[in-house]
Amino acid sequence: MAARRAKISIVGAGTVGTAAAHWIASKELGDIVLTDIVEGLPQGKALDILQAAPIEGFDVNVTGTNDYGHSAGSDVVIVTAGIPRKPGMTREQLVDTNAGIVRAVMGELVANSPNAVFIILTNPLDVMTYVAFRASGLPRERVLGQSGALDSTRFRTFLSRELAISVEDVDAMVIGAHTDKDMVPLPSLANVRGIPVSRLLAVDRLDAIVARTRRAGAEITELMKASGFTAAGAALCEMTEAILKDKKRVIACCYYLDGEYGERDVCAGVPVVVGRGGAERVLDVPLSDDERDAFKASVAAIRELMTAVKA
Repeated sequence: MAARRAKISIVGAGTVGTAAAHWIASKELGDIVLTDIVEGLPQGKALDILQAAPIEGFDVNVTGTNDYGHSAGSDVVIVTAGIPRKPGMTREQLVDTNAGIVRAVMGELVANSPNAVFIILTNPLDVMTYVAFRASGLPRERVLGQSGALDSTRFRTFLSRELAISVEDVDAMVIGAHTDKDMVPLPSLANVRGIPVSRLLAVDRLDAIVARTRRAGAEITELMKASGFTAAGAALCEMTEAILKDKKRVIACCYYLDGEYGERDVCAGVPVVVGRGGAERVLDVPLSDDERDAFKASVAAIRELMTAVKA
């Protein structure tokens, strides 16, 4: 009997959800169900990806649907459901609207896939991960938000280009809130094959790269008048692969904190060991005094935005 393929469901067939499906299919991580409320959109996106299979040589199934029931039995569920902020809409209105969407979606998804690991990518990310965790009733290990997985790859990209060194040899991490203002790049831990980047770059150049990392998403939006999606999809694929292959990858994820880094009852980006069951443990890494203060301020900003979520 052939081994069962893993099943990955992606809720939201927009640019990020489609990019994630593309990367996941190309790596043959499992069969994919792409779901959206817009009739025809997920079906068309799925068919488009499938038609690349003979060229790229992947043999997984990609299905588009408007029915959450088709996600039943998923091993990983990626949630991108929600609306972007519209003209005239306050951040609080966005939070409250998307919180309602996430609660409703999580109820459907958990009923269909009670054993899945959930990856959240609805904005504002940190608050929506908290809402999803609370709505799911699942152990915290099985609800992760994609935050530092994307922010960290941007940090690594900018460092590698500045140093003219392969991205494969550059390691760097971003923790804290998934926002331009409040994310916390960690220059004290950034390194090239163990060599601290502080020994390879002048302070002003490293500071400039940290600043650019914080605005990396905004930079893309300003250039093409829309949000980036390719790297975000790749970051979702990285997390999915770590789960399905039980790779024990250290990835900065938005995670419900219960005492780690001195914080409780809040979701924020921290280094997490990601494997088959989701988050296996949080790594308490050494931070500089400035980085620790920045993390505290970042969490405080998340808590302030959480007040907009109605009970």
